[in-house]
Amino acid sequence: MDWITLLRSLQSDFIKRLSSGCLLHCEIEGQYSELTIISGERLKALRGFCWQMAEKYKRVSPVRDVFVSYLKGKLGEEVVKERLANLITEVDYEKRFGGDGKIDFTLTNNPNIGVEVKSRHGSIDRVRWSISSEEVEKNAVVVCILIQEEVNEAQSQYHLLLAGFLPTQMIKLKTGKISFGIEQLLYGGGLWGYLESLQSPISNHHQPRPQIYQHQPGLPSPTNNDQLFKHSLLYTEIKKVLHYNRDEELNLDYSNLGDECFAKGEYAASINNYNQALQINSTDAELYYKRGLTYYQIGDYEAAIADYSQAINLNLHDAKSYHKRGLSLVQIGDYEAAIDDYTQAIKLNPLAAIAYKNRAEARSHLGDNQGAIEDHTQAIKINPQYADIYKNRGISRYLLGYQQGFTQAIKINPHDASAYKNRGNARADIGDYIGAIADYTQAIEISPDYADAYYNRGNARYDLGDEIGAIADYTQAIEINPHYANAYYNRGNVLIAMKDKQKAIADFQKAADIYRQAGDLAALKDTRERILELEIEESIDILNF
Repeated sequence: MDWITLLRSLQSDFIKRLSSGCLLHCEIEGQYSELTIISGERLKALRGFCWQMAEKYKRVSPVRDVFVSYLKGKLGEEVVKERLANLITEVDYEKRFGGDGKIDFTLTNNPNIGVEVKSRHGSIDRVRWSISSEEVEKNAVVVCILIQEEVNEAQSQYHLLLAGFLPTQMIKLKTGKISFGIEQLLYGGGLWGYLESLQSPISNHHQPRPQIYQHQPGLPSPTNNDQLFKHSLLYTEIKKVLHYNRDEELNLDYSNLGDECFAKGEYAASINNYNQALQINSTDAELYYKRGLTYYQIGDYEAAIADYSQAINLNLHDAKSYHKRGLSLVQIGDYEAAIDDYTQAIKLNPLAAIAYKNRAEARSHLGDNQGAIEDHTQAIKINPQYADIYKNRGISRYLLGYQQGFTQAIKINPHDASAYKNRGNARADIGDYIGAIADYTQAIEISPDYADAYYNRGNARYDLGDEIGAIADYTQAIEINPHYANAYYNRGNVLIAMKDKQKAIADFQKAADIYRQAGDLAALKDTRERILELEIEESIDILNF
């Protein structure tokens, strides 16, 4: 068991204990505690600083909003400082313009190692933190704090949880932002040891090797807390696991060498290194997956299929291995098995446009034209760029045939608004947005209260970059049908593109209310996540003034 797996196991235990309130609590600075309480004079001083910042920036944002945002941030920083003490620099209470440069702390003995703190209030099952690519670049770790009380000027005390942390080397983010929930974090008790490992000299290693808890004080004793003493057994186990042995070091070295050879196109050498790594650790699903990729590159599809299958046996939820095995099965002509694998990949990751695209092609080979059309349409919804790709691909023949059927229906009845709308849909599916808009417009002229035609025309206009036109069409669809949840949702997306986050949040909230009433739980979950992400971004925007 590696240290990440162990900290994730402890995090799972921590999440379970949150509902019962059975948490580790130590008030001594520099010693680990899951719970920190801030109140009294300390909270009063914090409030005083935040009101000064609110007054300073009242010209750019409402005073109360600035106060709340700063208080959230400083509460979180106080928690991290209390737990890590002299390991990190002091909390920054300078009232300068421009913020903290996206670094909240650095290690006392190494100013090149940054620590970013993210604070959020919310329920365990819904709360999410986010980090930008710039923050990932500048910091070694992001620490997440969960504030149990709503943050406002009237609270007399705050119960703050060290919800967990993530090494930024685990976050693959080139641009933009990424958000994550509490279940994706590593257990906070490993933070001290991880940071210590980063400032230790490391030789002949590609990754830092944290010795978490080796120097970690403050565990509850039977006299202080009999109920929680059992968790010290977990800490003892951590000490055993996190002393890396020579085999683990060799496994990592061989794996990294395999990756380097793969990147250079030296596939035989890559396979040899992966073989060496697998001799050391034969239960590493990722190694089988990477060796499978290499076999695929040299055309040994049977070997690739065998490796992907082994990766799946070790991890039944590995969507990428199902997808890659499907690609290999296509190469040997087994389209039905490939479709099964693509289907499983989609179940595990419903937003994988590439899996829909590849399943569409496999279905097309088997003559399942309708299934191919449906998959192609879904791929375009997730990734509109596929529309251009398909214009010159074989599946477009079926979509064009689809259009011809609607064209014939229009000839028979030129006043059939539904036929115009359906032909518009078919045209939009292959990226002919101008033709689609013309058809939707004709449908609206025939039937002015055709909400679906307005909605679909809004989609086509947005795909063409006409944000104002899209907003107008979604708004008209909503006026005709005030319960048109998708129109609210898509209008919210356009508003985000137009940088109007407040109105976007209002539209997403309205859509969520309608989804909830209709029992559409999947859409409700997605919409709530969008709202949380926007709220996080709004909070960060204020803090970064």
